[in-house]
Amino acid sequence: MGGIRAGQQDQLRILLAAGQRRALPGAAVKTVPIADGGEGTAETLACATGGQLVPVTVTGPVGQQVQSHYAMLGGEAAGIAVVEMAAAAGLRLVPRDQRDPGTTTSYGVGELIAAAIDAGASKILVGCGDSGTSDGGMGALQALGARILDAKGREVKAGGNYLGRVDRLGLSGLHPALAAGQVQITMALNQHNVLTGPRGVARVFGPQKGATEEQVESMSAGFERWASILRRDALESARSTDFALAPGTGASGGLGAGLAAVGAVLLPRFEAILDSGLAGIDLDSMLRGADLVITAEGAIDFQTPKGKVPAEVARRASLHGVPVVALAGTLGRGCCDVHDIGIDAIASIMPIPMTLQEAVDDGERLLIEAAERFMRTIILGASMAAARLSPRVAW
Repeated sequence: MGGIRAGQQDQLRILLAAGQRRALPGAAVKTVPIADGGEGTAETLACATGGQLVPVTVTGPVGQQVQSHYAMLGGEAAGIAVVEMAAAAGLRLVPRDQRDPGTTTSYGVGELIAAAIDAGASKILVGCGDSGTSDGGMGALQALGARILDAKGREVKAGGNYLGRVDRLGLSGLHPALAAGQVQITMALNQHNVLTGPRGVARVFGPQKGATEEQVESMSAGFERWASILRRDALESARSTDFALAPGTGASGGLGAGLAAVGAVLLPRFEAILDSGLAGIDLDSMLRGADLVITAEGAIDFQTPKGKVPAEVARRASLHGVPVVALAGTLGRGCCDVHDIGIDAIASIMPIPMTLQEAVDDGERLLIEAAERFMRTIILGASMAAARLSPRVAW
């Protein structure tokens, strides 16, 4: 389940399984939590490995102090920390009347990384989902000891509006462990997101985060400049990176590019989390014994095929010939595009028009009934196939 907070995942899985068993009481249902780098990733992986969440107070995206956390994993993953972009600079931390990607900062993400390093982490996984900033990772770098200067040697404030003022990135004060290459940062992100160009972060996500049309153009030019500065001033080991167009550089408002400048490795979400074994889940083994996969997402729309969890689940399932159906809170524009990537059927949990608050208040019933409806439809289709019947048009 992607796009759902970890604290809710256990309950959601129980409810969906209950709905399926209403329709098919004898079904063997296996529920699997899947972290996608967004909100709840740290908690999910901490629970999966017997680790713990470490509370930290950091600087929020609009400069406020926020109660955040990172995870120190346990078991065979001991020594690995998990940091969520969403927990320090997520969109939910930006008040609606202050949603201006030109001024929000990723500083708190850098503070979480620094705290994890100081606590002894040798590897750090950064989840890049649900972001509320577009500063190219400027703030995170500053929190890690970097200096971002204008042509007169003055510090430049982090924020998309200020990218065009940057003249130099100074790394002489970078956290010693990073400078010495003693810590490996891996970023779990959507590799469809690049920093610049027609599909660059400012043009694709700027409006979603509150950017005006004028800001989008200004920030696009700023990201072009930022990419060239990173190419020149990054750690020597990272200078071969194409900061403008390499897959993932535009993730989380350009955080991918910023942290790549200090050696971070950018990987697709599934490769960084599931394939690494961190979650303790062998998805391919589970799929080999499955008859059907039901996945879930808050919203299914034109963005779902572009690296979202249901898309990757469907890709994996198709390798094993297992059909996939997906439930969602809402079905948005382009939702049917998912049929081209292996999701065989989709449905909203809301049977009638209702407000978000109404859906939340009645969520338990909606989830159970949606799962039951979906399963009964599948049973009907299976019965017709077994009887070699074809659906006929009724007039």
